[in-house]
Amino acid sequence: MPRPSAFYLGAVAWGAFAATLVASCTSDTDSGPRRDGSSGAPDATFAEQGMPDIDSALVDRPVIPFDDASMPLPNTFCSLPGSIVSTASGLMIVPGESDAEAPDPMTLRWLNVPPGFCVHFFAQVPEVRQLRFAPGGDLFAASPSTPCSGGAVDGLGAIFVLPDDDHNGVADSLTPFLSAATTPSQTISSTQGLAFGGGYFYFQDGTIIRRVPFSAGDRKPSGAITAVTTITAPQASDHWPKVLDFAQDGTLYITNGSTQGQTCLSSSSPSYVPVFGAVFKLDPGGSTGEVANGFRNPIALRCEPDHDVCLAAELALDGSGSNGGREKLVPVRQGDNWGFPCCATQGTPYTGTTYADTGQTPNCSTVAEETVSFVIGHTPFGIDFETGQWPPPWTGRVFVTLHGDVGTWDGARVVGIAKDPNTGLLLPASELPGGSSNANDMLDFATGWDDGNQDEGRPAPVTFAPDGRMFLGDDMKGVIVWIAPVTLPQ
Repeated sequence: MPRPSAFYLGAVAWGAFAATLVASCTSDTDSGPRRDGSSGAPDATFAEQGMPDIDSALVDRPVIPFDDASMPLPNTFCSLPGSIVSTASGLMIVPGESDAEAPDPMTLRWLNVPPGFCVHFFAQVPEVRQLRFAPGGDLFAASPSTPCSGGAVDGLGAIFVLPDDDHNGVADSLTPFLSAATTPSQTISSTQGLAFGGGYFYFQDGTIIRRVPFSAGDRKPSGAITAVTTITAPQASDHWPKVLDFAQDGTLYITNGSTQGQTCLSSSSPSYVPVFGAVFKLDPGGSTGEVANGFRNPIALRCEPDHDVCLAAELALDGSGSNGGREKLVPVRQGDNWGFPCCATQGTPYTGTTYADTGQTPNCSTVAEETVSFVIGHTPFGIDFETGQWPPPWTGRVFVTLHGDVGTWDGARVVGIAKDPNTGLLLPASELPGGSSNANDMLDFATGWDDGNQDEGRPAPVTFAPDGRMFLGDDMKGVIVWIAPVTLPQ
């Protein structure tokens, strides 16, 4: 059946859950199911996906009667009808006429946020893998149709604009900015990285980074699309996404993923490939220069606007938790090596690993030392920076989505990590046993995905709007919500 054109299918019953979609990517090895993918159900159309049944999807969370005295102040985002307000006594749903396209707010009551915050539905974009705000305030979303590790299989092969011109907290439409229909020469089947800078909109098109002139408010290309650079490093079919962002000094960084089965070789081997999993920078004339290497899959990259600090999320060796492995959130620095495929961390080879060419134990002494680490399988997937408009203890934190373990969604949540306000650098924080000296430096912010039912999607992209709201997407159900403190003014 053809795909409906509406951005959200209000006519589709939320109980018509026709197919549970899981990742289509397979492992690089035969060692067992991947964290980031599994064999899944056949592709289904947007309409056929439906949404989970309300009763089966919800946990036991008290919804208290609406109380005028507890109503968020007028002209705050949380006062918009349909907002689910978290209080110390339970959840309160702001009454009133909400957008006709929005689902019943009760369907989102499983999403736990701290008291003093609210959650609101915004839009639904199949296989949403990246969210970025454009100059002018519109939200852009990438929906690749090439299967992605860890996502669903229903992407539309397009980049969309999601305007909210009536300011009711719900996207007015799903407007294609680049797609086969709007720009026949740009199918955008393999796109994840999006960035705005220097009067241009930059986007990934497979191995090519392209750009188009962009002015605040543009909702369709206003000029010719041109190629900026091509990533010529080795490519991994299951880690094809390339994310990108501009540093404060104007440098454009671009990531490139490696493979689970990359061979550990000494630097003296003629087959040694130092720049497979890497972060590159765009050099003058369209060439790229290596910045850092030793990555398996740098799935996320964001640059802090107030300091010259960029961070990358590294998804390390699948199944290596008992062999010293850990996921990492690392600064992007010239010359750093993060150890893959030989080393779990500084000074620690993966257990049992030797150089394939010499048989010797890998030298991991020169591997960079991470300050933030996660359990293998919890899968840090999206990064952004709070803009200074949230109350303590959330003010100025780095927020990271954890995609969770494939098959269980274990660990799926959003965490806030503290950083030094003077330098922008992360404070040491770790999920690993004994790995964090101050538990307050990594705090759970949003939870509920890992309820054991695998029915609420997986948190993937995250971005903060200039107005202070956090926008959060899941790449399984395609639902995008925003979260705000109850005091945040419209």
